[in-house]
Amino acid sequence: MNNVTVRNIIRFISLILIQVLVLNNMNLSGYLNPYLYILFILLLPANINRSLLLIIAFLTGLTVDYFGNTLGLHASACVAIAFMRPGTINLFFRNYEFNSGESPAPASIGYRGFLKYAISLTFIHQIILFYLEVFSLNNFLFTFSKVMLSTVLSVLLMMIAILITSKRKKS
Repeated sequence: MNNVTVRNIIRFISLILIQVLVLNNMNLSGYLNPYLYILFILLLPANINRSLLLIIAFLTGLTVDYFGNTLGLHASACVAIAFMRPGTINLFFRNYEFNSGESPAPASIGYRGFLKYAISLTFIHQIILFYLEVFSLNNFLFTFSKVMLSTVLSVLLMMIAILITSKRKKS
């Protein structure tokens, strides 16, 4: 196995464990549901095979569904953002040439570019997840406020995780 594969396996295990053992058990006033595990899908290599990306996203969401007893909600949201991910990367980073195995991480695309990318896909994930969960538009504004607050918290946690795990340059 090469370095990229090992790094992604370690990232998958650690993000799923954090999500399942810590974040799924937090009750933040009923509105906030942080989902850090989607960082795994966001940080997969930019030039990954699309079919493999969809399979990995499905298995990632299914793993969270299994531990959270959510009946495929996370799997469907993860497959949706995996489907939209190549187009989003092309939209935001059209002029950037990704090397083989390089992920759209702040180290390569910058923090500003990563924020745009992460916010857009996290927002889509949250919309799909929360509206499938309630399966109704009756409380549209309440659900939308949950989507917005959870998106902000999730992206904030993603940025903290990236800052903690990123290698610092020696001066």
